[in-house]
Amino acid sequence: MPKQRETGSPAEIDPPGDPVSVARTICLQQLATRARSRAELTTVLLRRGVPQAAADVVLDRFVELGLIDDAAYADMVVRAQHAERGLSRRAVAMSLRKRGVSDSDAEVALTAIDAESEMEAARRLAEKKLRSLRGLDLATQQRRVFGLLARRGYSPSLAARICREAISASASSSDSAVEW
Repeated sequence: MPKQRETGSPAEIDPPGDPVSVARTICLQQLATRARSRAELTTVLLRRGVPQAAADVVLDRFVELGLIDDAAYADMVVRAQHAERGLSRRAVAMSLRKRGVSDSDAEVALTAIDAESEMEAARRLAEKKLRSLRGLDLATQQRRVFGLLARRGYSPSLAARICREAISASASSSDSAVEW
């Protein structure tokens, strides 16, 4: 009777071989799905039982080849999280720290987020949220817009200001739409 193949995700089954080739295979699998920081790859390798020395050899080589570039990775994360998801500078910085990006690489990437772009992202979020809140009372609209901005990492003072501006703009545009 043929032996049954083990089931499970690739993360559960380690490929056989020497530690360097195992580390190389794991890194290539991880990088095939999305870009990752060196720290993220280190964590995966150690969790999978790859010795630190073998992990360092592979990771150093991947850095030399440009397959791992924490500065470019930080730039990509900043663009995606700020421009597309509307996260504040503070929230993006925390995300980079969590992903293991060095403080120097993170600081360089975060220069792309200035006060004006942060306010504009907060305005877009507030306006979008208010479109879904039409028909609700003013207090509920304020609470929900403020909560959204707070969850995205905006300071309470900025969230309150943007919330007031967006609600007054929404109210004035709906008033003019009703008055033919």
